[in-house]
Amino acid sequence: MTGLTRQQIAQLLASDIPDGSIVNLGIGMPTLVGDYLPPDKDILLHSENGILGMGPAASGKDVDPDLINASRQPITLLDGASITEHTVSFAMMRGGHLDYAVLGAFQVSETGDLANWKTDAADAIPAVGGAMDLAVGAKQVLVTMEHRGRDGTPKVLRQCTYPLTGKGVVTRIYTDLAVIDVTPAGLSVYAMTDGVDPEYLRSVTDAPLRFPETPRVIVLDAAGAPRYA
Repeated sequence: MTGLTRQQIAQLLASDIPDGSIVNLGIGMPTLVGDYLPPDKDILLHSENGILGMGPAASGKDVDPDLINASRQPITLLDGASITEHTVSFAMMRGGHLDYAVLGAFQVSETGDLANWKTDAADAIPAVGGAMDLAVGAKQVLVTMEHRGRDGTPKVLRQCTYPLTGKGVVTRIYTDLAVIDVTPAGLSVYAMTDGVDPEYLRSVTDAPLRFPETPRVIVLDAAGAPRYA
């Protein structure tokens, strides 16, 4: 089953962010979201290393080695952007000032538990970083990840097996196969990638799933951009 690419996952999530939001983009796939924000929306991006008003990724002559995001990628600044020290940046994160945090994940549970900093790999370096601050400080946490690991094991689980970053913090999960909401009643499928049906999605998901009568379908336009149908 061919699902969305990492870029398409980021593009779909970017289209869902409401106008006027303040959003932190975590390390990895979440940083791609900044390249797909709709130009007709006023969305302010935050990076935990002390940037408020982050613009798209920089390239060519726009690259400044002293201007990077939390993933150490060169970025641009929007007009009016500010750069702060870590204490101020983390006060924004912990103080409930961010509308959304977009984070990657190794695992998410049916109750919204998030595991995104340590696996059982022998050479893994335990370093939770600012993810724990974002997980509990942001008003909503959106997760981007592949639906299964490289070995085919599900990453949406009844219960996480890796150390938790936050408990009951995830609001919505974006994967290559589906968009899934975390609700008090469990996981509710908001949309599925074109070609994916409920039976298949259940077969690659450890946690139980609920489906609406007519689930939305994620289709691609002529340019390869995802949208809901």
